[in-house]
Amino acid sequence: MKFNILVSALFFSAMLWAQEQNPPNSYSFSLEEAIAFGLKNNYSSQISEKEVDKAYKQKWEIIAQGLPQISGMVDYQNLLKQPVTLLPAEITGGEPGTFIPVRFGTQQNLGGTATWDQLIFDGSYIVGVQSAKTLLQISKNAKTKTNQEVKAAIINAYGNVLLAAESVQILQKNIEVLDKNFRDTQKIFENGLAEEEDVEQLQITLLGLKNNLNRSTRLCEISVEMLNLTLGLPVQTQTTLTQNLDDLALQYFDLALLVKEIPVEDNIDYRISENRAEAARIYVRLEKSKALPSLTGFVNYGFQGYSESFTFFSKDQEYFTQSILGISLNIPIFSSGMRGAKTQQKKIEYDQALLQLKETENMVRLQINSAKNDYGYSLENYQTQKQNLQLAERIENKNQIKFFEGLASSFELSEAQRQLYAAQQDFLQAMLDVITTKVALENLLDTSKYNYKNP
Repeated sequence: MKFNILVSALFFSAMLWAQEQNPPNSYSFSLEEAIAFGLKNNYSSQISEKEVDKAYKQKWEIIAQGLPQISGMVDYQNLLKQPVTLLPAEITGGEPGTFIPVRFGTQQNLGGTATWDQLIFDGSYIVGVQSAKTLLQISKNAKTKTNQEVKAAIINAYGNVLLAAESVQILQKNIEVLDKNFRDTQKIFENGLAEEEDVEQLQITLLGLKNNLNRSTRLCEISVEMLNLTLGLPVQTQTTLTQNLDDLALQYFDLALLVKEIPVEDNIDYRISENRAEAARIYVRLEKSKALPSLTGFVNYGFQGYSESFTFFSKDQEYFTQSILGISLNIPIFSSGMRGAKTQQKKIEYDQALLQLKETENMVRLQINSAKNDYGYSLENYQTQKQNLQLAERIENKNQIKFFEGLASSFELSEAQRQLYAAQQDFLQAMLDVITTKVALENLLDTSKYNYKNP
């Protein structure tokens, strides 16, 4: 008994140790790892993948309509009260003008039928089979577009977490430095060597920084939750990022991207618009095909058994069989212009789709040029804000020395500090802009196609 208790205690301790080494619901990601994880687990990504699965099933559904269809039916009847038929009594020698009740058939009947239906020709079916390929391509392109949007969302969310985290670190450092300045100035004031206004001015700045720190701390928590949601994780998941904003900005610094060119036809938005135009063209052909005749054939085989009692599984039960071979030709003759009106509607929709395709072509060109401009500006702004930060740090440091030497006022120091704090945030935002504008441009220049493995 004691041995069992000891083994159980050791096993339980081992489990606790393992959980401490690998705590549940915790993840660690570089940006590339986050993108790979999110493309697989993001909710929108999973939904769009299921749309592709559904499109494959719809494709087979359309094809199967022209393949043999076999159906069967078994019918059992027990006439608890058999119907009565009245016959003229004369046929049995009775009085003319009178009738005698008779019952026909047996009380119980069992029958079965099997039917083979085969579509021989139908214009709508031919067009439908052709449309299945377009339907599948539409879902694949939609998946590609979703993947691009998910990738951009993950990168933006990842960058926002880094921005919030580094903002917290910078604010904490600024508060630490300013708090020391405040305490030193307060001592100088107590010794009568500084104005009370100098102390109050530093206190105002310090209170503002602490307020910003509280806000940034809460924002950091929300940013992590947003990233978890984008990755397809529960929002309360403990997520650790292994990259910092500065390294990531340098990684996304790519001047070659500004001169990259692609055929507009390879852009995903153009491909989606092209799919819409192709679908509209198929709908025109579908309406036209409805004016064509359709030809179907069938083979029917059945049996029927009759008995006064339930003897249908007896080897002596007699069954009567029948079989039918048939062909049905349906010829549309006159629809009072209804089919023509529907066809014209679809032609108008096709013309609209072609106009939208042309608009999309020009819109894509504009978006690429605009995205290149934004990305180029973000690269230049990154360099500018980096220099501004270095200048602001030097100015703030000089003013801090001058202030304690009595050569600068508290207002001049506060102004230099505010300038430094603004430069810090501007530099962080400039790094994030490099990342977000690059992914926007990359998505527009992306020519990849979704590779789907048919299950």
